[in-house]
Amino acid sequence: MVNFRPISLCSVIYKIVAKSVANRLQWVIENCIDKVQSAFVPGRLIFDNVLLAYEILHTFRKKWTGHKGYMTVKLDMSKAYDRVEWDFIKKMMLKMGFAERWVNLIMKCITIVSYLVITNGGRGTNFQPTRGLSSLMRLAKKKGLIRGEKVSRRGPEISHLLFADDCIMFGEATEKGARILKDILKEYESCSGQCVNFNKSTIFYSSNTSNAIREEASLVLGVRSFTYPEKYLGLPNVVGRRKKEAFQNLIDRIMMKIDG
Repeated sequence: MVNFRPISLCSVIYKIVAKSVANRLQWVIENCIDKVQSAFVPGRLIFDNVLLAYEILHTFRKKWTGHKGYMTVKLDMSKAYDRVEWDFIKKMMLKMGFAERWVNLIMKCITIVSYLVITNGGRGTNFQPTRGLSSLMRLAKKKGLIRGEKVSRRGPEISHLLFADDCIMFGEATEKGARILKDILKEYESCSGQCVNFNKSTIFYSSNTSNAIREEASLVLGVRSFTYPEKYLGLPNVVGRRKKEAFQNLIDRIMMKIDG
């Protein structure tokens, strides 16, 4: 046992098992993760989401005509690893068709985690923690409960974009649409254990959306309304004439990386 050393607070045996599981999972992970999720799957890029979000929000800003208004909801979600129920993960993998032996191996990698709190230099007692949005959105679209947004007449409807825990949703700006979206999120929370912080989430409307509809939808969802959308994945969603100001923050971050 003297040859075993901790690696990132994980034993060598754990690292070998986890790496083997991850390598094998790479062959099928593309079939398990929705196409709107741009993280985790080789070949999917973060820029895909950035460009799609920019085009949709640009369409919203230029949409002054038409009776139907549209809304964009940027959700503030808790980190999945901190909140998602372990039982939810296990049942989802079994539902996808993974072998029970394989699922049990993954669950052992997740559930054997333990924590140790050090207070004022003193070690405490070890303790263990005890704790799919896309499928719900697709099901609601099939039932005609929600509709996504098109950037062109023949373009596909886009209802949501995901990159890890960053989630942005698009739909018709109506009180009914807002209630359906809220119900979907609440159902996802109750099933998975993950939490959506509506107080920190934001909403942006197309230019043709009336003030009455804006107030109703914002009240139903319980989120703040913004005239201009916030940054998405670290990049500005709206670039006006002052392009230098829009990207100055990005330039500053790059320079800090180079200097530091």
